[in-house]
Amino acid sequence: QVQLVESGGGPVQPGGPLRLSCAASGNIFSVTTMAWHRPAPGKQRELVATITSGGTTNYADAVKGRFTISRDNDKNTVFLQMNSLKPEDTAVYYCYANIRTNLYRTDNYWGQGTQVTVSS
Repeated sequence: QVQLVESGGGPVQPGGPLRLSCAASGNIFSVTTMAWHRPAPGKQRELVATITSGGTTNYADAVKGRFTISRDNDKNTVFLQMNSLKPEDTAVYYCYANIRTNLYRTDNYWGQGTQVTVSS
């Protein structure tokens, strides 16, 4: 079994920073893409940021220049550093990972979500 456990959410004032973490554990052979998503109007979830195992990153236009995704491959952990937060960033943030559990199988996994609330 594989689990993704998120941490770091909470309340924050507009303009403030917050750092999210997500650790994958269990029967892991390797982890490829890791990402953060959040709900969006008309969509179940929208992509916030992704990072490959080689460190290539991609960001939604709404967060470019404010958010930074990074990862620790040794610990199978992904981070999201969020700066200059805006009220519209308020959401439940979900961690995603594409994980290979053996030579022949990869699956998509999701965390339980962590609430981020930006308000004065």
